[in-house]
Amino acid sequence: MDSSLPLAGPAVSNDAHALRGDLAIWCFILAELLVFGILFSAYAFTRAQHAAEFDASQLGLDRVSGLINTVLLITGSYFVVRAVGAIERGANRACAQWLVAGIVTGVFFTILKLFEFAAKLDAGINMSTNSFYMFYLFLTFFHFMHVILGMVILGAIALKAWRGGYSATDCSGVETGAAYWHMVDLVWIVLFPLIYVLH
Repeated sequence: MDSSLPLAGPAVSNDAHALRGDLAIWCFILAELLVFGILFSAYAFTRAQHAAEFDASQLGLDRVSGLINTVLLITGSYFVVRAVGAIERGANRACAQWLVAGIVTGVFFTILKLFEFAAKLDAGINMSTNSFYMFYLFLTFFHFMHVILGMVILGAIALKAWRGGYSATDCSGVETGAAYWHMVDLVWIVLFPLIYVLH
């Protein structure tokens, strides 16, 4: 038998099945999703016990603002995807620019949320008002803080990318930041209809 012939098919690179980004951030993301899952379950359980109160209180929310924020975060995730695509081509500056665009959507999100929080406080609404507003304020503020952290992470990555700190073969940092931002987006996509829309 000719020993020069391969005995098996082409080797599959382990990288093809590797988790993109840092393993630690994926553990953190799973932990965060678990926390949000528990909170969402507690909200659903409490809502079932106080359906009329929740329905009446929900009418006081600004759904238009919530919808705009949904569009902003989805758009931000699109920009982050473009940033990852850019760095995979070795385009550091383009990657940084797409990340900054993603941060801008986060800035507008936080501004809208601050106006929404301020309107509720001006109306005398706080976490002690009733069970619905307790969940609404806690869940949305908890998510709000995740958006802030996400912008800080994207900002640090954008700065490093602008300085040429990544390459097509060394872009795990960008993928890690993107994974976190997509988690923040995913949580809002669940939170918005759950809190603002569903009866």
